[in-house]
Amino acid sequence: MRLLRGDFDAETRYAVEPRDLLARYRAFGADWLHVVDLDGARTGGRANRDIIGELATQHTLKVQVGGGLRDTAAVTQAFDAGVARVVVGSAAVTQAPQVRAWLREFGAQRIVLAFDVRLDADTIPRVAIHGWREQSQLSLWSAVENFAEFGLEHVLCTDVSRDGALAGPNIDLYAEAVQRFPRIEWQASGGIRHAQDLHALAAVGARAAISGKALLEDLIPLAELRPFLPNA
Repeated sequence: MRLLRGDFDAETRYAVEPRDLLARYRAFGADWLHVVDLDGARTGGRANRDIIGELATQHTLKVQVGGGLRDTAAVTQAFDAGVARVVVGSAAVTQAPQVRAWLREFGAQRIVLAFDVRLDADTIPRVAIHGWREQSQLSLWSAVENFAEFGLEHVLCTDVSRDGALAGPNIDLYAEAVQRFPRIEWQASGGIRHAQDLHALAAVGARAAISGKALLEDLIPLAELRPFLPNA
């Protein structure tokens, strides 16, 4: 299932099983699979725990999972299920001391902080939380700075206005992010529509790109994906 600009009332369902997608992307040559538990993001529940565990224990792709990971028990459970990296969203804003403790306990290489942003009138990226339903006044730059001294390595940033819209990624946003925090491995999300977008993101220093709709709808030919797939 995919959302448009984070709206749970504007969802698109795809008639494909997660395990089949994993096999397909593995055949492409991918080594990571990014999974979002949308039910978890909305309610904080773990209704999709079993399928996520099934994907994580295939041991053919490393699985990165986000959505509803708001306490130590949920994070521990994800790692115990075989997840390689967890993606922490709203908790990085509302429970920052706890998330700093996770960075120390589990290791920064296993924790991705996800900041979903909307640009304000001055083009400052402001962080949205709780499944994008609540807009904060916290800037992306301040949110990252809160963890800079705690070994933060991975940040996933989504421009909500572009997510699921195939409008192209916000290249300027990621260029500024890399310039401000060059030691962080930035993951870009939102708007990717073709291979040129992937090249543009790589050119400004993004270390990874999250693509959902473009891949689900076969908008990027495999031949054009191969430069970005380590095992192709």
